[in-house]
Amino acid sequence: MPGLAYGNPVIASTRDQDLRRFQQGRLLGMRTNRYSWWTHGRELADYILPRRYKWLITPNQMNRGSPINQHILDSTGTLAARNLAAGMMSGISSPTRPWFKLKIGRIDSTQTSPISLWLAECERLMYLVFQESNFYTAMAIFYFDLVVFGTAVLLIYEDFENVCKCFNPCFGEYYVDIDGSYRPVIFYHEFTMTIGALVDEFGQENVSAMVLEQYNLKDGAGLTREIIVAHAIEPNTDGDKYGIPNSFAFRETYWEWGGTTNPQSGSTTLGFLRKRGYHERCAIIGRWDLVSNDPYGRSPSMDALPDIKQLQQETRRKAQGIDKVVNPPMLADIQLKNQPASLLPGGTTYISGMLSTGNAGMTTAYGNWRPDIKSIGEDTALVQARIKQTFYNDLFQVASQFETRSNITAVEWDMRKSESLVMLGPVLERLQNEVLAPAIDRVWAMMVRANIMPPPPPEIAGQELTVEYVSMLATAQNAAQAGSIERIFQISGQLASIDPAVVDNIDFDMGLDIYSTLLNTNPRMIRSPQALAQIRAQRQQAQAAQQQADLVEKYAGAAQAAGSIDVGGGQNLLSKTMGGATP
Repeated sequence: MPGLAYGNPVIASTRDQDLRRFQQGRLLGMRTNRYSWWTHGRELADYILPRRYKWLITPNQMNRGSPINQHILDSTGTLAARNLAAGMMSGISSPTRPWFKLKIGRIDSTQTSPISLWLAECERLMYLVFQESNFYTAMAIFYFDLVVFGTAVLLIYEDFENVCKCFNPCFGEYYVDIDGSYRPVIFYHEFTMTIGALVDEFGQENVSAMVLEQYNLKDGAGLTREIIVAHAIEPNTDGDKYGIPNSFAFRETYWEWGGTTNPQSGSTTLGFLRKRGYHERCAIIGRWDLVSNDPYGRSPSMDALPDIKQLQQETRRKAQGIDKVVNPPMLADIQLKNQPASLLPGGTTYISGMLSTGNAGMTTAYGNWRPDIKSIGEDTALVQARIKQTFYNDLFQVASQFETRSNITAVEWDMRKSESLVMLGPVLERLQNEVLAPAIDRVWAMMVRANIMPPPPPEIAGQELTVEYVSMLATAQNAAQAGSIERIFQISGQLASIDPAVVDNIDFDMGLDIYSTLLNTNPRMIRSPQALAQIRAQRQQAQAAQQQADLVEKYAGAAQAAGSIDVGGGQNLLSKTMGGATP
C-alpha cells in the first residue's frame, strides 16, 4: 500500500518494541470493549448480511465458501437494507451527478472570475479521480455496512495509477475508538494474508523467519498458507518517542500478530512489517446513530431485527401449513398396514369390508380442519411493510406511494418528499462530518502531493477553501429549511396590507440570499453587495432627478397659470407676486 512512508529499519529498534507493545495492549483492550457490538453484529449478519462479517479471524479456513445464510428464509430484510444503502449512495455521493462544490468565501465554481475557473477545474479533477479509482464501489459497500451494522470503515490510500485506492474492512475484523473530542479516529484491524501476498506487499526484508522459510519452499506450497496480520491507524501521539516525526498527524503500523518481525542478523525483537506516518486521516469511520460516547454506531437493522426474526418464523410456519395442506398427515384403517397403498393423484387403494362397515379406509389426520394460510400471509405482509418502513424505503419511493392517484399537485409532491427527507437529517449531518469531509480532504491532499491540481490564483493566498454539499439529499434537506423563509415572506406580505410598516422588520436582501443558497441555485442569480449598492445608488439618483424635473414642471405650470390671472391695476398674479409690473 504505497503512501507517505517513514523508514522501516531492518532490525527492530527499542522504539519499535515499545510501540508494538503499546499497540498490542491497546488492541486487546479494544477487543474486550467491542464484545457486545461484536455479538450483536453476528445476529445482524445471520439475518441480513452474512457475507460482510467475521466471527473469528482464523487463518487457513477451508470452509469460507460454504452457505452461511441458513437463517434467512425471507429476504425482505436484506432487500430493504439494500434499497436504503442504494438510496443513500445515489442521494449523498452519486457517481452520476455533482455532490459537492468547492468555495472560497462567496465565490464558487459557477461564476466567471479566475478564482471560479480554478475552482471548477479542481472540482473536475477530483470527480475524475473519484470516477477512475474504486472510490464509488467502496462507498456502495460502505453504505451497506453502515445500514446493517451501524458502523462502517473506508481506508483510502495513495495509488500511482489512479491517485487513490480504497478498501472496506468488514465488521468483526476491526476495532474503533474515539479521541477526547468524541471523533472516531482510532482504528485497529486484524485480517489474514497468504504468505505470498504478505511478502509481495511488505518485502522479504520485513517479514519473520517463519514466513521467509515458507516463502522459499521449492514446491511453492507455502505461498498459500495464511497468517494473521495486525494493523493500526491512530493519532500520532508521542510520535518522536516511537520514531515517527510529530509532523505527521496519524501513524500506521502493520505487524505479524503473535510473531516476530525483522529477524535479520539473528534479531528476535518485536518489530513491524511497515511503519509510516500520514498528514491526513486515511481510516474514514462513519456511524449511523450514536448513544452517548459509544465508539460504535446504531443502525436501522438493529431496530428491524425483531421484525426480521418474526418474519423468518412466520415464513417457516406458513411453509409448514402449505405442506400440511398439500401433503397432509393421514389416518389409515388397520387393514392397510403392510398393504400396498397409493397416495398419488388418481391412485387407488383397495381394502376389504368398506361397503359393509362404512369404514372410510383412509382420511387426513386433521379431518376438515385446514391451516389458516391466508391469515398468516396477511400478517407476514404487515411485518414486511414494517421492515421496509424501518429501513426508510418509503422515503426513497415517494412516487410509488401515489400510484393510485392521478391528481397530485407539485406542491403536494414537494411537501411529501421534503417531509420524509427530514427524517434522515441527523444521519446526513453526521456522514458529512465523519465521512465525506475527511474523504475529500484526504483525496485533495493526495492530488496536491501528486502535482495534479492547477496552481491557484495569487489572490486567494491565505484564504480558506470550504466544501458545500449539493447532493440530492442535502438539497432536499435545505429545501425543507427554505420553506420556513417562504412562510415568513408570505405572512409579512399579508400583514403589509394592514400595516405597511411591518416590512421594516424583514431584511429581504439577506432572506433572499439565504433562500437562494438553501435551494442551491446558481449564485450568479443574486447580485453581489457591491453591484447591488451601485444599482440602488443609480436608481436613487434617477429618482432624485425625476423628482426635481417634476418639481420644475410643476412650478413652471403654476407660473404660467399665475401669469394669466388679472389682479387689477394692470398687473397679473405673477408680476404682483414678483413685485414687478406687467410690461
